[in-house]
Amino acid sequence: MNLGQFLRILRARLWLVCAVVVVVMAAAFAVSVVLPQKYSAETALVIDAKSADPIAGGMMPSQLMASHIATQVDIIGSERVALRVVELAGLERMPQFREQWQEATGGTGELRAWIGAVLRSRLEVKPARESNVIRVRYTASQPEFAAMIANTFAKAYMETALELRVEPARQYAQWFDERTQGLREELEAAQKRLSDYQQKHGIVSADGRLDVETARLAELSSQLVQVQGQRAESRSRYSQAGAAESLPEVTQNPLIANLKAELARREAEREQMLGRLGPNHPEVGKLAAVIASLLQRIGAETQRVAASLGSSSRMSAAREAEVAAAVQAQKARVLQLQQHRDQISVLQRDVEGAQKAYDQVAQRLSATSLESQAQQVNVAVLTPAATPMWPSGPRLLVMLALALVVGVVLGVGSALLIELIDRRVRGEDDLAGLPGVPVLGSVPGSRWGDRVSRARVSSRTAGVY
Repeated sequence: MNLGQFLRILRARLWLVCAVVVVVMAAAFAVSVVLPQKYSAETALVIDAKSADPIAGGMMPSQLMASHIATQVDIIGSERVALRVVELAGLERMPQFREQWQEATGGTGELRAWIGAVLRSRLEVKPARESNVIRVRYTASQPEFAAMIANTFAKAYMETALELRVEPARQYAQWFDERTQGLREELEAAQKRLSDYQQKHGIVSADGRLDVETARLAELSSQLVQVQGQRAESRSRYSQAGAAESLPEVTQNPLIANLKAELARREAEREQMLGRLGPNHPEVGKLAAVIASLLQRIGAETQRVAASLGSSSRMSAAREAEVAAAVQAQKARVLQLQQHRDQISVLQRDVEGAQKAYDQVAQRLSATSLESQAQQVNVAVLTPAATPMWPSGPRLLVMLALALVVGVVLGVGSALLIELIDRRVRGEDDLAGLPGVPVLGSVPGSRWGDRVSRARVSSRTAGVY
């Protein structure tokens, strides 16, 4: 079928198309008159998702903004919010809803769930483009009821959003509280182990005492080196006791020095007296006796000094042994203190670890406890729903325009269907597709003042149409 054939069919069955259009438009008009009027009330909510969290202090990344808005849209249209609207508006107590529920379900099921489903079916939630505003629209047969339900949906959503925020925080706070008690017990046990160990070994400050004992060990080690040096020197001098006159102790002894000076003076006097009086003179003999006495005293004093060197060597050895024993004892104390310090360090690390874990959990407990007591959400009513003055439906002009389109489509379809059932020849091209049917001629004519299809004479019919 080409365009010419299609237009000829429409022209021939124009009355049918017009009749179908008139019937459809009349039906649409009747439906518009019969259907009750609907009123739509709309409220606008703004989601302040970019502001910092007053408790956690964080901000939502811009990449998650779209998903956050979409989540809020789903929450508004959820069954939980609808059930809260039923509770807040007291719709269960309204007799008209109970009657409608009885008629629709026969009294089966839950009334609240049925009312919530009805409310959700008449609810429309749309996020604004490129903004954080969400528009909530509710449609009802009464304008006051539509405005009331729209505002109740906004209120129910804000309460639900607060619950969704507070409920996890309360659960976390309870868990953190239980965990805090366990960590507190672990911290107290670690502190008790540290305190018991310090009391058992009498340690107040392991680091300070270790420093003191280490300094004392260094001092004793220094004394030991000195004593060992003194002993080596005493031993060396004692080994030289055969040449006692050359010992520094002898040469530097003031008594021996005085005796030697007196001896030198007496020997000088004797030399003078020998030159004047001779060796047999009594004065010379007397002076010789004095010199002999001085020599004896010098020898005795020298032997005493040499003997004192041996005693000093023995005292140095004893002192060295005493200091060496003190050094070994001090080393043992330092090593013991080192072990105590290592053990105390382990216990202190246990205490610090338990304290750190306790502080972290206590901090989280404080934050979650504060969040569980929050009474504000990042949602605000931008524009509350007002009672609509004009109905939103049914729209007569829209329904008539739609009925016109539907009527035209149905009329054209009906004309084509009837034409397929009852085919007629309305032009030469209608016979062109028939095999073995030659066109002998055509007679022009008119119908309603217009040019109509040409009559054809075929070899089969031998007539004119």
